[in-house]
Amino acid sequence: MSGPLPMSTPMTEPAAGRAAVSEESAGAWRSLTYELDSWATAGQPATFWWRDDDAVDVTPALHRLRALSTETGVPVAISVVPMHAQEALVAFVDAWPSACVLQHGYDHDNHAPEGAKKTELAAGRPLGALLADVERGREALHALFGDKALPVLVPPWNRISSALVAALPKLGMHGLSAFKGLKVAPRPVVEVNTHVDVINWRGRVFVGERVALATAVDHLRARRLGSEDRTEPTGLLSHHLVMDEAAWHFVATFLAVTKAHPAARWLDPRTVFKPAP
Repeated sequence: MSGPLPMSTPMTEPAAGRAAVSEESAGAWRSLTYELDSWATAGQPATFWWRDDDAVDVTPALHRLRALSTETGVPVAISVVPMHAQEALVAFVDAWPSACVLQHGYDHDNHAPEGAKKTELAAGRPLGALLADVERGREALHALFGDKALPVLVPPWNRISSALVAALPKLGMHGLSAFKGLKVAPRPVVEVNTHVDVINWRGRVFVGERVALATAVDHLRARRLGSEDRTEPTGLLSHHLVMDEAAWHFVATFLAVTKAHPAARWLDPRTVFKPAP
């Protein structure tokens, strides 16, 4: 431990977010600041990373995502669906130095039986079919994006067959990212999940500031106290194609508030998924 980090100053309107925190949610934002202050007191950086899912083409929403990432200086991992990736996306990502590409399944089709939870890379499909899809997807993304495409798999709907996870190293995949406490990947696969999803999928609307902030604070606190893996950065999960104005506002403010705190560190996904020794 290197001693206490600098503490935060009283929270004001975040510059990069360009939007004031409402009185109704000020308490929730203060809880985030106080938790980051606790990390500062402990002399430990509170690490974060950012993943955005379902990219296939250049859209106004993706332009907005790139502008936000560039303005705040926060790197982002773009989960691309290989089968549907368009050529225009290649040049767009190439002009975005702080972005990298993760593999979001292969075709993002639902193969689950009727009435079951949606999944592409599980649902009792033959392992051979799963392996073939992941391999095709990996080859397609590497051909399109080159070294910008990390060998990291993001299973659609955050569900994946355990047999497929065990086979990832044979496919040249060294990373896995899903949601919250999946933690099924054996070494040498590096598993780093996301924890704060800004979308309420029942209505496809913003989950709400209080819910999102409580989730972030709970994960940070659990890491700090040792009940969760302290080394796993707290992951922000966005979905640019379905985000409403409230969700965009939250992401911008969350990035600004954390960037302004001396204890917070936003990590580059290339570092997050660096292969284990």
